[in-house]
Parts: sequence; structure tokens; C-alpha cells
Amino acid sequence: MVGDGDRRELTRRGQVLTTKRREYDEDDVRIRPGRSSRPRTRTRPRHDDAVDGFVIAVDRGRYTCVLPDTPDDGAVTAMRARELGRKSVVVGDRVSLVGDVSGADGALARIVRIVERRSALRRTADDDENTAEGRHERVVVANADQLVIVSALADPPPRTGFIDRCLVAAYDAGIEPLLCLTKADLAGPDQVVGYYAELELPYVLVRPDSDLDALRTLLAGRVSVLVGHSGVGKSTLVNRLVPDALRAVGVVSAIGRGRHTSTSAVALRLPRTPDADGDPGWIVDTPGVRSFGLAHVSAESLLHGFPDLVEGTVDCPPNCPHTPDEADCALDAWVATGKADQRRLASYRRLLASRSGDGDPREPERNPGDPLAGS
Repeated sequence: MVGDGDRRELTRRGQVLTTKRREYDEDDVRIRPGRSSRPRTRTRPRHDDAVDGFVIAVDRGRYTCVLPDTPDDGAVTAMRARELGRKSVVVGDRVSLVGDVSGADGALARIVRIVERRSALRRTADDDENTAEGRHERVVVANADQLVIVSALADPPPRTGFIDRCLVAAYDAGIEPLLCLTKADLAGPDQVVGYYAELELPYVLVRPDSDLDALRTLLAGRVSVLVGHSGVGKSTLVNRLVPDALRAVGVVSAIGRGRHTSTSAVALRLPRTPDADGDPGWIVDTPGVRSFGLAHVSAESLLHGFPDLVEGTVDCPPNCPHTPDEADCALDAWVATGKADQRRLASYRRLLASRSGDGDPREPERNPGDPLAGS
């Protein structure tokens, strides 16, 4: 008996029935389409009617955006379109929106495009590249122009190691750093300012009773990210800059550590003042952090956070690791001749060690001879 699956043909030769095997060709191949979520066509919608938006907050898959061309920057709630794939949307992203952009209660728009980022401030949860957590890179804010490093001069004391990490992250992202020293009524800024004298790092002092005109001038027309340890007065500063923000304010514990009061990043429009013209700018308040991981920054990029040391590496051998046990490293001679501060070299090498996973980067350290606290 000849089965249908044999694909054979019957032929008659005299009185004997024989079978002849049939040759297959491409017409015999039938492919059953599999189940897939992919679109049935490669022609993607152009979304010519999409409107521009600016992401100011992210909360469990919902994105709060403002429409720059609407009065009072009307807020719109949106979700991420499936066509974006795995692309993440963060605070500061410029996006294209379709759907219901009225901003009414219950309205939901869709983010269909993410404009190419001018900058991306990144950090890692830890500096240990050997762990999954240490390799997890996070974009904190997109399209920022300025990184405002908020540090208290006392209660808690300033941590130059943390400031160094933020500087490296800023230089790596291509954004300008600004040092904001709070609680200037409790201690003077000479030690901190002197530590960064060779970098010509701009700074501003803030007291509880001082006006913030100088700071507002530096923030005007820019998207500025505020980062700092918990307890340094960052949320208090935000509430003074934007009275309607009502960011939660915490206290410093008995061991000198602040409590986390901000739980998510949010962009806030600075209020317009009657005597100022132009865009007052945006500030992005971020949660208080206890470490600013640099595992995502390459060793070459790390050195650019210390421009006062870059020229000293000219005489280093190729692929010099710049570690203390490298006999031919020219940085030691560069510092010995007074062309850079020994504390800067020690801080740079400490970052190298923490980046490679040697030691716990969250543990406070001190620079040799430096009364200031470490990272």
C-alpha cells in the first residue's frame, strides 16, 4: 500500500504496477507561520502627528511629560510604545508623543520616539565588575547640561572621594560640574575649595539665611542635575529653589549619615522671576546616594576627571596602569615637582582601586594628610 506521505506516483508497465519516487522542488515546501508578536509589515507608522515632550518623572511604567509649547508646560501621562523595544526612557529624555495628549484625568499617551541624547549621566550600583550588580549600568538623567554636586561643609562632613566620583561621571558624560557647598554657616569652605584649586571648579556657598540669586544665575537656561549624599540639605535646597516642589526633608543620624528622603528622580521647572529674562532652567532632584559607581567608566576616561594629572602621564610607558606599584609611572615625579597635589593623585588611585573592585567603595576613606572624609 502506498501512503500519501510517500509522495510516489503509480505507473503501469504491462500488468505490473510499480511506484516511482517523485523529486521534491521548492513548490512542495510549505512553511507554517509561527506565532509571533512581530508586526505583519515592516512599514512602520511615521507618526507625523506626534508632538514633542520632555520627560520629567518616571513611575512604574508611567512617564510624566510636559509639552513645551503649551501654557504652563502642561503635564501628560504616557506609556512606552512596544515599537521602542528595550530602549529605556529616563528623566530628561526628549520624546515624541501620540494619542491623548490633553493631560486630562485618565488620559494616556504613547511615547513612540526618543530623540538622540546630547548627554547621559550614568552610574553603577557598585564598583565591583565581577558581580552582576556591579556591571548594572544606570542612566540617571538624559540631556543634562550641568551636574550640581551638593556637599555639606559640616553635619555630615564633606566627602571629597564622593565629589571626585561625581566629577569623573560628569567629565565622562560631557557635562559641566558645579560644586554647591551647603551649611556654610557651620564651617568654612577653605579646605574643600583649596582641594580643587587646580581644577578651577566653580562653586557656590549656601547658608540657611542667604539668598540664592548666585545659584539661580548659574542654573538659568540649563538642565541641571543635583546629586549628593543623604543629609547634605539637597531637598531643602530644592524646596527653596522651587517652593511648590515640597520635597521631603530628613535629618542626619547620630553617626553622621543622612536618611534617604527623595525616592525618585524628578525634573522641576525653576520659577520665573519678574526681574529675570529668558528661560529660568530646570533642576533634576535625584535620590540621595551613598556611592557613585564608576564601573561603566573606562580606565582611560577616568583620568580625564583629573585634568591636572593628564599632562603628567606624557612620560609614562605605554599602557601604564598608574598604580602605586608601577615603578615607571611618571605621575609620582609630576607630583613631587609640585605640579599637582599629592591628594589628587591619591584620590585618582583610590578610584582606580575601587573601580577594579579592590576594597569596598562605600567604606569611608581619607586621603593621606587630608582631614576631609573620603568617599
